[in-house]
Amino acid sequence: MGLAMGRVNELRLIARVAQMYHVEGRRQAEIAQSLRMSQATVSRMLKRAEQEDIVRTTVIPPQGTFSELETALRHKFALSEAIVVDCSEDRDGAIMARIGEAAAHFLEVTLQPDEIIGVSSWSQTILRMVDNIHPLRGAKARFVVQLLGGMGDASVQTHATQLIARLARLTGGEARLLLVQGITSSREAKLVMLSDPAVRQTLDLFGRLSLAIVGIGAVEPSELLARSGNVFSRQELSLLNDAGAVGEISFRFFDKDGHLVDTPLNDRVLGVSLDELKKADRVIALAGGEAKTAAISGALRLGLIDVLVTDKFTAARLTE
Repeated sequence: MGLAMGRVNELRLIARVAQMYHVEGRRQAEIAQSLRMSQATVSRMLKRAEQEDIVRTTVIPPQGTFSELETALRHKFALSEAIVVDCSEDRDGAIMARIGEAAAHFLEVTLQPDEIIGVSSWSQTILRMVDNIHPLRGAKARFVVQLLGGMGDASVQTHATQLIARLARLTGGEARLLLVQGITSSREAKLVMLSDPAVRQTLDLFGRLSLAIVGIGAVEPSELLARSGNVFSRQELSLLNDAGAVGEISFRFFDKDGHLVDTPLNDRVLGVSLDELKKADRVIALAGGEAKTAAISGALRLGLIDVLVTDKFTAARLTE
């Protein structure tokens, strides 16, 4: 009897300390003084309160958040962070807007001082993100680097330039543009462009990125690209399909298992390579939508994405 009662008395006091701390919001020093015990004892009792299941921690996910899907994505694809956004319907426009908003908030909160930020400027989702960023007060970026040359039509090139310039303004970094074709007509044409000192200056930052923000594309070009003048011939697209390509990041194509698909196209791309992206401290990918599910799944297997921002419909398909 003595032993059992002793334990009950002990637990009663532990519960009292826990109540003072967790419910009444008193500080440990205050509790120690009030109960005439040392602060070390109070701290030990608070630990015991958890071990004895007197205090249990529950985190209640707010409405409109999807912690189970996020956890499943993190485990399945070894991500450091997965952000799953609510979306009323599985439609690309709605999805892009929600992903853009969530990514903007995440970037504002996690941007470190002096970051070298690379952006693949060919994604409408990234455009949505930039539209949603508030000017940053504290941390200032060093450079905001365009990771892929322009495409086709001049108006779309301007669009990419504006995106980089705007992000540079918002983060206080210096814009480093890549004012050349992203997909050159030939390997030789690419070599000529590479000799331009301004181009070299931007490319030199590719291996020094602390943060890269990328979109993920399916093999069929997005409407933004389709509008900008067709980038690939039918023949090139079928070449990529035959090689097993499911998607691209900055026009570097990969298959469903996350292996690089090397076609002659690779030699003509003037933009960041997947190896350079791997070197970046953090790679944040923004992508969602039914048409991109296979592309995203392959991209996550490349082993270079740290943070994925996607929608609940795509997250469910990816974790099935």
